[in-house]
Amino acid sequence: MPKTSGKQLGANPNLRERLDGHELDLSLSGLSEVPVRELAALPKATILDLSCNCLVMLPPEFCSLTHLIKLDLSKNQLQELPSDIGRLLNLQQLDLYNNKLSSLPVSFAQLKNLKWLDLKGNPLDPLLEKVAGDCLDEKQCKQSAANVLRYMKTIQSEQDREKQRRLQVERELEKRREAELRAKEARERELRKREKMEEKERRRKEYDAQKLQRFNEPKEEKRDGVFEKAVSSASPSASEKGRSFSRVLLKVLLFLLLCTVATVVMCRTELPHQQLCSTVNHLYEDALHALRGNEALQRIIRSMPFP
Repeated sequence: MPKTSGKQLGANPNLRERLDGHELDLSLSGLSEVPVRELAALPKATILDLSCNCLVMLPPEFCSLTHLIKLDLSKNQLQELPSDIGRLLNLQQLDLYNNKLSSLPVSFAQLKNLKWLDLKGNPLDPLLEKVAGDCLDEKQCKQSAANVLRYMKTIQSEQDREKQRRLQVERELEKRREAELRAKEARERELRKREKMEEKERRRKEYDAQKLQRFNEPKEEKRDGVFEKAVSSASPSASEKGRSFSRVLLKVLLFLLLCTVATVVMCRTELPHQQLCSTVNHLYEDALHALRGNEALQRIIRSMPFP
C-alpha cells in the first residue's frame, strides 16, 4: 500500500471508502499527522485504527472526536497524549502499545467509560508502569484500565488539592498585600493630615505674630510724640511761663496762709484786746463753731497750738 500523508488522505475520497460499518482502518498508511477534520466528518466511524503509522503527537483538535468508542494507536512514536484527552468520554477501549509514552495527562481520569487499556512497550514512569501491569489477555487489559483510571483520579485529586492550596495561599497573600496596601494608604493619609495640620499651625502662628507686631507698633504714639514735639518746639516760652506762674501762685498762697495763721495766733495770745484782733477772734470763733460738728476737723483743731 503506498504511503500517504494525513493531508493527502483528507483530499482523497478513498478515506470514506475505507469505512466498514462503524470501523475505519487507517493503519499502515504512513501517517505523520491525523486527518482530524476528515475524521470529524465521519461520526459513524466509532472504531478508529491508526496503528503502525509515524504519529509523534496528536493535535489538540483530536479530542473533539467524541464519537470514538475504540481507538488503536499502537506501534507509533507518540511521546505524549493531548492534555484534553479526557474529552473522549465515550471511549471504551484504548490501545497504546509500543509507543514512547512516559506519563499520562491528568484528564485521563475523566475517561469514565474506559474498560480496556494496553500500555505495554512504553517507557512509563515506574509507578505508573506498576499500576498499569500487563495486558496479555482480556482480563488483564480490563484490570489495567480500572487500575490506571483509579491511579489517575488519585493524581487528579492530589493536583486539585494542591491547586486549591495554591489558590488559598495566593488569596491569603492577596489579602495580606491588600491589608498592607490599606495600612500604607492609612499611614500616608495620616502623614498628609499631620503635615496639613502642622502647616496650618505654622501659618496660624505666623498670622498671630504678624497681628501682634502690627498691634504693638506705636504708630499713634509716634504721631502724638511728633505732634507734642512740634508744639513744644513751637512754643517753649509759653510752657515755661505757665510753670513759673504756678510756682509764684503757690508761694503766694502759702505766704497768705502763714500770715493768717500767725495773725490768729497773735490775736489769741498776745493782742486779744485790739480792735483788729477782736474781729479776727470773732471770725475764728464762728469758724470754729461751724466746724465743731466734724469730728475729723475737731481732731485737727485740737492739734493746733492754741490756748
